[in-house]
Amino acid sequence: MTDSSSDAPKTPAAPNASGGQAIWGGRFSDKPAELMQAINVSIGFDRRLAAQDLAGSRAHAAMLQKTGIITSADAEAILAGLETIGQEIAAGSFPFREEFEDIHMNVEARLRELIGPAAGRLHTARSRNDQIALDFRMWVREACDRTAAQIRALQKALLAKAEVHAATVMPGFTHLQPAQPVTFGHHLMAYVEMFGRDASRFADARARMNESPLGAAALAGSPFPIDRSMTARALGFDRPAANSLDAVADRDFALEALAAATICAVHLSRLAEEIVIWMTPQFGFITLSDAFTTGSSIMPQKKNPDAAELVRAKVGRLLGSFTQLAVVMKGLPLTYSKDMQEDKVPTFEAFDALDLSLAAMAGMVADMQPVVDTMAKAAGAGYSTATDLADWLVRELDLPFRDAHHITGAAVKRAEQLGCDLPGLPIDELQALDPRITGSVYQVLTPAASVASRTSHGGTAPDQVRAQIKRWKEVLA
Repeated sequence: MTDSSSDAPKTPAAPNASGGQAIWGGRFSDKPAELMQAINVSIGFDRRLAAQDLAGSRAHAAMLQKTGIITSADAEAILAGLETIGQEIAAGSFPFREEFEDIHMNVEARLRELIGPAAGRLHTARSRNDQIALDFRMWVREACDRTAAQIRALQKALLAKAEVHAATVMPGFTHLQPAQPVTFGHHLMAYVEMFGRDASRFADARARMNESPLGAAALAGSPFPIDRSMTARALGFDRPAANSLDAVADRDFALEALAAATICAVHLSRLAEEIVIWMTPQFGFITLSDAFTTGSSIMPQKKNPDAAELVRAKVGRLLGSFTQLAVVMKGLPLTYSKDMQEDKVPTFEAFDALDLSLAAMAGMVADMQPVVDTMAKAAGAGYSTATDLADWLVRELDLPFRDAHHITGAAVKRAEQLGCDLPGLPIDELQALDPRITGSVYQVLTPAASVASRTSHGGTAPDQVRAQIKRWKEVLA
């Protein structure tokens, strides 16, 4: 996808419809070797850029007409031909042909078949270098918008589930060991925050990429009196890119979008892992319907959370795509090299995987049902209210926290010896540790009491959870 000169002549050498002279063939006597053709052709994947390519060509043709570079008659013929090509692509009847290498040359060849020599004027004052930079940038921009919308849908699914279960008690974990009781709603809201940051990363990336490379031509700009601001506005960009070399060489926009996608996939993978764990009989915290599970070919009792497992695995594909493009770009001198043709496949694959993962996760969140009694029972396991006992000693007996921590540790040890939990530890055992302890201490030793006490901003108390749900509903409205 590269031109060898900064500007094509007004009437470039024409490919014939039967696959004759290449668009760049004036310099060459022989056809490329079959292997060269095989490694060079990109139409198999860059056909996905057809809509962006047509949009860029329409904007370029309109600008060429307004600036007087081409006649109104030629511009009208070009625009009519592009409209026909768009209809053919939409109908699935467009003849994509490998002999024309890429989406740009396929469109131009078909345009020549439709309108004749006037088609050759469309490439005036542009190169395939700025053309592909434009098409790809527009595609990534649209992918960011699409992903942001999917993230919002997932956040809304999480919000709906969290609102129903704002007070449903479950164990909170550190090191995957019982730590302190939290609510299921609070746990889900943690992911709302994560995905909110993901959405903001895509928005930031989109803002930075929203400069048009069109008009940079091959690398040096154009001697024609083009209006780059006109084409930038027509294509929804904030401004034209300020440096023609950077405009055709830049793939930061794709790298940044892939970085945001990878982080988002990491968050999806963490939630998927929790769904897998929660589904095990050892936890039994949630159920998923048949819609998001599969069975075993040999074990009839199995109900596997395959959708979650597949989402969990997709992060490898996205991280691989980011790494692949970073490696492609890391040693390239300015400006364009054919290496950059390798930018599109990993980006397409990454966003395909992310689109599917976000949709699957939103479906699973809406589908999953917590097993409330099991969660509540587990919330009290592992002496999870020990910190509440220490806090009570600080508040009621005015002990330094480190002293309270030591007494609580001794209480846990004694409960282990007696085979009971903290709420079941007799008062005389507690008073043996500090005689000032009273029976009121038991009011803070249940998981529900622990959860209700965490009223600091962002805490797990149900009222705090509901406040955050309300805030996010307003943000996403």
